[in-house]
Amino acid sequence: MNKKTAVILSNVGTPDEPKAGAVRRFLFYFLNDKYVIDLPWLLRKFLVNCIIIPFRIKKSTKLYERLWTENGSPIIYHTENLKAKLQKQLGDNFEVFIGMRYENPNYKKALKEIKKQGFERIVIFPLFPQYAQSTTETAFVSADLEIKKLNIKAEIVKVNQFYDHPAFIKAFVDRAKKYDLTKYDHVLFSYHGLPNRQVEKCHPGIKVEACDCTQSVPEHGKFCYRATCFATSRLIAKKLGLKNSDYSNAFQSRLSKNWLSPFSDELILEKLKEGKKNILVFAPAFVTDCLETVIEIGEDYHELFSENGGEKIQLVESLNASDTWVNAIVEIIGENIKTSNTN
Repeated sequence: MNKKTAVILSNVGTPDEPKAGAVRRFLFYFLNDKYVIDLPWLLRKFLVNCIIIPFRIKKSTKLYERLWTENGSPIIYHTENLKAKLQKQLGDNFEVFIGMRYENPNYKKALKEIKKQGFERIVIFPLFPQYAQSTTETAFVSADLEIKKLNIKAEIVKVNQFYDHPAFIKAFVDRAKKYDLTKYDHVLFSYHGLPNRQVEKCHPGIKVEACDCTQSVPEHGKFCYRATCFATSRLIAKKLGLKNSDYSNAFQSRLSKNWLSPFSDELILEKLKEGKKNILVFAPAFVTDCLETVIEIGEDYHELFSENGGEKIQLVESLNASDTWVNAIVEIIGENIKTSNTN
């Protein structure tokens, strides 16, 4: 029997507006999350609230001012469009909710409405292709706590990761079709960075630099973020007919040198020294355009590249609310529900 099913699309979120107060509040909730900055409580509180936020608030507010459009924040309006298209595809037995991990529209409000309507099944779908504790895991933990608090009695289906799902890969490959790959000297796959220690938690005793996951996902690496990022690139590159020498992997948005490397901003300059003056950039850790894609890659990396003699950094836009991405989500949800029913 078909169950009345709620689907929660979860992402990091965004400030409510591009003003210092809203940005400060967003950063406070985001960076004080122990799954994001996994340091001892006292050290995390001091580092975040006495150093990081006070020193970053001015710069971060200016970045969000650059990101904002007449429709608001891209991560919100693209997700709202995605919700509407997904609702139409899934049909009347499903209802789609947006539940951002931080700020609005918030996962707590979504779960309160789900309890009120008495759904029999809840699909929690963090919009992160590659599992990480600072994204997927904190989305699950926070939802679990709220479900327990509200005493919601429903079947819970969790979508862990989908980096290698053929429909997800197809959605990114379709995005690339608007670009003539022969006009670019190199392709860069840029992923959001993580502290090395967070990745090493997935395979205790194995240091990042000793983890050989560039050619395949090792047995210990099923939830190794670095391994799944490389695997995503290989799958997209294969569909695009790229040779190994045609593309590189790198990580962006680092806070220190002890984060996953190579670093995207440094790598594009290395490629420029090799004579690569036109680079096409995919960001397959992001299914929705946001600060890291639109501003960091699309504007700041392009400016850095141009200032050093490069011609163009071209960002391949995220999946946002594309039809192939909507179809992929429907397929992924269906498979996860089926797996849940057989367990």
